[in-house]
Amino acid sequence: MSKCEVIVIDYGVGNLLSVQRGLEKCGTKVILTSDPEVILAANRVVLPGVGAFANAMKILKNLGLVEVLGELAQRKTPLLGICLGMQLLLEESEEFGLTTGLGLIPGNVIPVPNQMLSGETQKIPHIGWNALQPSHKEVWQHSLMKNNQPGEAAYFVHSFMAVPSDPTNRIADCIYGGHKIAAMIGRDQITGCQFHPEKSGEVGLEILRNFCVD
Repeated sequence: MSKCEVIVIDYGVGNLLSVQRGLEKCGTKVILTSDPEVILAANRVVLPGVGAFANAMKILKNLGLVEVLGELAQRKTPLLGICLGMQLLLEESEEFGLTTGLGLIPGNVIPVPNQMLSGETQKIPHIGWNALQPSHKEVWQHSLMKNNQPGEAAYFVHSFMAVPSDPTNRIADCIYGGHKIAAMIGRDQITGCQFHPEKSGEVGLEILRNFCVD
């Protein structure tokens, strides 16, 4: 197996430097670009993102990248969405009204509950380290989590969460205030991490290594 070149989509939404550094720690060559032709020629693509869903979708549309990402999905090019980048993979978000997403994974994005199951108020956004668990039996064996262990923690910063329509598209979950939150989702060669693997120490680097290997 060999490490490959990874394209990180630079569309002005997200901490590109930390993503770049995380991938480079895995021995991978990283190219930051918004050029559709370069992205379409890639073997691996990362869609990062922080901030508002609607603004990110507007920028992707203006850059002509919505169609590009759809084409990558059709070609089954490995695609990794991180944080907001994961949420954009779904069909629709409820953030500041309804906004259409990329629709690469069926489902929608809703607010993280501001109350625990016990009824107590909980802090939003969900910030900090949280343990990851497989969403269903043996799912990690066929995912980017295959070298990780249940209970290992990753770093989260988010106020909204993905809800895939098909439960089999959930790969990993975490628990916040008693609520089960999708921490990683996937369909075909598309994967999304709600947490930041590039900020999650060796746990996150192991995920990035798996993504980068041909």
